[in-house]
Amino acid sequence: MSVLLTIILATLAVSSADENAVTCGSVIKIQQTDTGYYLNSETKNLNAGSGQQIVTFVSDTATHNTLWWVRPADHATPSSEYPAGATCRLAEPIECGSLIRLTHQSTRRNLHSHKVESVLSKQQEVTAFGQGDGLGDGGDDWRVVCREKYWMRGAPVRLQHKDTGFFLGTAKSLEFNRDTCGSHCPIMNHLEGFARKEEDSHSLLKTEMGIHISK
Repeated sequence: MSVLLTIILATLAVSSADENAVTCGSVIKIQQTDTGYYLNSETKNLNAGSGQQIVTFVSDTATHNTLWWVRPADHATPSSEYPAGATCRLAEPIECGSLIRLTHQSTRRNLHSHKVESVLSKQQEVTAFGQGDGLGDGGDDWRVVCREKYWMRGAPVRLQHKDTGFFLGTAKSLEFNRDTCGSHCPIMNHLEGFARKEEDSHSLLKTEMGIHISK
């Protein structure tokens, strides 16, 4: 095989891999691998914890409440979505180790965590935070932890909270039902979203479905 042909094939392989990368600006669904449930938020809250907008995991693949917009971290300027020095650029693959922000598509609140106990597991609470303008604060930033160069569709990934170092996750045993939430529970059969220190199967995620944009 000639050197030129080798270079061409290597270039094609990289391009093909990039096409399957999760890109900045895409709107995606994030699935927890053990349960098959999807990261979800709604304009509801519980009379417990911080009282901020709930973040749960649900089995329904069709609901629009499981759509999240991938954006640069530290976004606090309404005039520019991609300022100089942004942690990711529009339509470009997200590199493993990058900091991002996930904004809930329907409510424009950001995936957030802080040192407040979660309701069921007593781990770290995960909420959707902000005024619905996508701005939020530093507690909305997450690091993409994965093994490849880029965050790839269908590949295992973890989301690590920048401020606390804890990992987003859920577990099938943490279900909101009549026993844990009462007969009038507003999030019946949802799973609790939490953040935890351990890197284990509870924090393994993947994304396949969504509106993936590319150049």
